[in-house]
Amino acid sequence: MNLDLIPKIKHTNSNNFFLLAGPCAIEGEDMAMAIAEKILSITDRLEIPFIFKGSFKKANRSRIDSFTGIGDEKALKILQKVSETFDVPTVTDIHEVSDAAKAAEYVDVLQIPAFLVRQTDLVVAAANTGKVVNLKKGQFMSPESMQHAVKKVTDCGNNQVAITDRGTMFGYQDMIVDFRGIPTMKQYAPVVLDVTHSLQQPNQTIGVTGGRPDMISTIARAGIATGADGIFIETHFDPKNAKSDGANMLHLDQLEKLLTDLVAIRKTINHL
Repeated sequence: MNLDLIPKIKHTNSNNFFLLAGPCAIEGEDMAMAIAEKILSITDRLEIPFIFKGSFKKANRSRIDSFTGIGDEKALKILQKVSETFDVPTVTDIHEVSDAAKAAEYVDVLQIPAFLVRQTDLVVAAANTGKVVNLKKGQFMSPESMQHAVKKVTDCGNNQVAITDRGTMFGYQDMIVDFRGIPTMKQYAPVVLDVTHSLQQPNQTIGVTGGRPDMISTIARAGIATGADGIFIETHFDPKNAKSDGANMLHLDQLEKLLTDLVAIRKTINHL
């Protein structure tokens, strides 16, 4: 993946990692704009290339009454407004083949969820839009197996592809990150570490996903130290009341300190 080919990406410091960050889901225009503005103020100062993240719909929910979105077109138009207002690229998840062309009209990066990364028709539909494709490694897949998902994209003539590791299932209700996977997958494409979903505790008996946000800094630091090209963080100004994945999100007030630490680690790694 070539950052230069992503519209509106800013990377005055080419030696830095890049960041995909934002709320889990688009809950409304005001929240999306406020979160984007805050993140941008931090990434501009730290010279971190920034892509705003927000799901326009949530299809993989634990319960039928879980929040799924505010309406597809409404949420996509909010992502477009974020991009136009702050001059930043945006990324969103897609879940069905028909989502690819629809979302591509509004965002710069199409993300394939981990549970769906083996769905060939979906991956091919995303690749054929010509947009950057971010493939989330399935919790059930080895790092080596992701080369085949990448090849599906490149075989469509699209070389704009990245891999995001979001942890591996450890038993029924926990995730672990195998940091050996980062250098392995970097053989196939740039690698992003999703530090918030890696700390999910899925399949809770109450039907709501849990998490360990207290470990976000630990996982993120280790990811940068082991060579991750990018970091993925879901963040919110009120995680406890977020409509999706609040249990593992980073509070927006803690983002600047974390990113400052990660930049320092990256500078140290670059000088080794």
